[in-house]
Amino acid sequence: MRLRSKSGERGFTLIEMVVVISLILVLLSIALPMYNQSIIRARESTLRQDLFTLRHVIQQYTLDKQKAPQSLDDLVGAHYLKFIPKDPMTGRNDTWQVDQEDSILSPDQTAPGIIDVHSGANQTASDGSTYSSW
Repeated sequence: MRLRSKSGERGFTLIEMVVVISLILVLLSIALPMYNQSIIRARESTLRQDLFTLRHVIQQYTLDKQKAPQSLDDLVGAHYLKFIPKDPMTGRNDTWQVDQEDSILSPDQTAPGIIDVHSGANQTASDGSTYSSW
């Protein structure tokens, strides 16, 4: 039997509070890792899309201008991109690693330059590879 306070209100016992808090903690321990994994998968998906776009734009720039871009800023300056996207793994747009090629890829190309781009993050991806190898 529960005791009523002077105002006639009923309260929760300590055991009821412990049970409720325990249930909340169990649910959080299940949900939190799933949430963290979904965040990582979303960042990886964004990285894949950004790399695809950057590589496509580098190729288009090279074909259109008959020379490869010397930096990613050339792509923005020539209006192939509105801005350089942030690397989703580092959160910055200045950490992209570019591969410079000394040779010319096509007969129409007049100058060497950037041929590929990678993430600047050295963390391990969910598939076991490093983001910088993508």
